[in-house]
Amino acid sequence: METRRLGNSDMNISRVGLGAWAIGGSWRWGWGEQDDKESIAAIKRAVELGVNWIDTAAVYGLGHSETVIGAALKEMQNKPYIFTKCGLRWKETDNSAREAYSILKAKSVREEAENSLKRLGVDCIDLYQIHWPNPKAEIEEAWTEMAKLKEEGKVRFIGVSNHTAAQMERLKAIAPITSLQPPYNLINRSAESALLPFCKEHNIGVIVYSPMSSGLLTGKMTPERIKSLPDDDWRKQDFNYTEPQLSRNLKLVETIKTIAAKKGVPPAQIAIAWTLKHPAVTAAIVGMRNSVQADETAGAANLVLSDDEATQLESV
Repeated sequence: METRRLGNSDMNISRVGLGAWAIGGSWRWGWGEQDDKESIAAIKRAVELGVNWIDTAAVYGLGHSETVIGAALKEMQNKPYIFTKCGLRWKETDNSAREAYSILKAKSVREEAENSLKRLGVDCIDLYQIHWPNPKAEIEEAWTEMAKLKEEGKVRFIGVSNHTAAQMERLKAIAPITSLQPPYNLINRSAESALLPFCKEHNIGVIVYSPMSSGLLTGKMTPERIKSLPDDDWRKQDFNYTEPQLSRNLKLVETIKTIAAKKGVPPAQIAIAWTLKHPAVTAAIVGMRNSVQADETAGAANLVLSDDEATQLESV
């Protein structure tokens, strides 16, 4: 599988990485209950196919995603890089609400890192990221503490997620930024105007999330299937999954299917490969909840769209 160097790091990462949001299971922003055995099978299969990194966050499933990854790592000899995030916490004594809150205080960032290391069962986190720049006034405090964690060897590299170019300017004055994680797909192209050029100029790696728009661009979503999603699946309330936007998005999916049929690949790979075509994008985070999804999506790492195919998609 093709790899690219991630920003200023020494890591050559596969162009597709395993996103572990969904395998966290049920919580306020979850995807419904998941089968942990299938999640572990997905991790193992992805690594067999050449995927060499997993992206998660402490808050996914309120710690459960990291715990599942830790269980998988215990069974694996060929271990992938582990990327996780801080800044969203929950009350350990009462998970009934399944809610999280934002905090970027130095003490909290350190506690989160220690907790993630324990859940993952690793001695060092390969990439540690600020999940969201909230509270905005605390991002410098969090970044300073993350730089200390790097100096201490608890994390190897530090990055950010969902930050603006102006916020990254503030942070890189304190310590170098290895990577940015923005949303980017055929439906949401907002990163193209400022974020992607900024990262390319400053050698900041870009690992985009939601390249398939949370499953909407896989070719498997229909209005009927969306209605049948469990009530605790956050997508049922998402703007792009509801009308009138849904019908517009499904028209785009028909074009994706047409190109996929000509190339003999699953439609999901077309959506992912489109994001990888941008010169500033290092890799894409792809959600995989079972080994079948790993087989269907990992091949996007080596799939190249022609300029004409990209133009055809963008025109829709």
